Amino acid sequence: MRLSVVVPCFNEEASIDRLHSAVTLAVQSLTADVEIVFVDDGSDDGTLVALRELAARDSSVKYTSLSRNFGKEAAMLAGLERATGEAIVIMDADLQHPPHLLPRMVELYEQGYDQVIACRDRRGDQFFRTLASRAFYRMVNRLVDVQLVDGAGDFRLLSRRAVDAILSLPEANRFSKGIYSWIGFNTVVFAYTNESRQGGRSKWTFGKLFNYALDGLLSFNNRPLRLAIYGGLALTLLAVAYMTWVVVSAMVRGIDMPGYTTIIVSVIGLGGIQMMLLGIIGEYIGRLYYEAKRRPHYLAKETEMSPLRPRSASSSS
Repeated sequence: MRLSVVVPCFNEEASIDRLHSAVTLAVQSLTADVEIVFVDDGSDDGTLVALRELAARDSSVKYTSLSRNFGKEAAMLAGLERATGEAIVIMDADLQHPPHLLPRMVELYEQGYDQVIACRDRRGDQFFRTLASRAFYRMVNRLVDVQLVDGAGDFRLLSRRAVDAILSLPEANRFSKGIYSWIGFNTVVFAYTNESRQGGRSKWTFGKLFNYALDGLLSFNNRPLRLAIYGGLALTLLAVAYMTWVVVSAMVRGIDMPGYTTIIVSVIGLGGIQMMLLGIIGEYIGRLYYEAKRRPHYLAKETEMSPLRPRSASSSS
């Protein structure tokens, strides 16, 4: 069997060699032919230099360097497209995804599973981040058309047919957690203890996490648009009821001075709701705009087979 390990990297110079050593040690007990596919997502540190040196030392290492930072989704896609294994593992470069779990994942794969998901516990996470994450999964699983496993990230093993199914999906706005659930196939989940990052700093700020959650809500359902319809109908019924009450009150008790506060609150509240609904509609229209462009998900500038060579002084002049 051939096993591919796909590792997206962004400014992971400090972790590359340690990850390579840990993966090499973890797969020694396997009889599989192993390749490690690194994808440099436009790093601005020494990540690419480290990958060049690593590929020169170890023939099992492949790398692709993207022309700029396209995001983790594009980097994972680039790695999956380069992976040649019958089984493909996706893992982060910071060693928070423990390489020693690789034999366990391969063992479950050999039992017939197409997706082997390593689901971390939340020990060591900040309280508010854990609370927000659990709230996100509960909300998403009530709204989207697929079910996401709480705590399951990108650390998983995929069979070749599962990877081929993922690569057959052409959408530009990719939300991998939803895609993994959407393709289905035989799936097993096992838990592991959360480990701390071994080098560098996390690239996931609160703003990026919020936008990622928003992508999850909008990528696999149209229920926000349905909620806009239902909200509009509810407001219309409320307005009709209020109008009826005003007319009846005027007929019974006469006309009195209308309340300034009621008018202002109604205008501001309805205006805010309208802007929110327009924003939801705009998000879907924007996604259609990007889908219609049909741009590639990423551009590669260098691989281990075609290293980038600096121009000579004569050619640059």
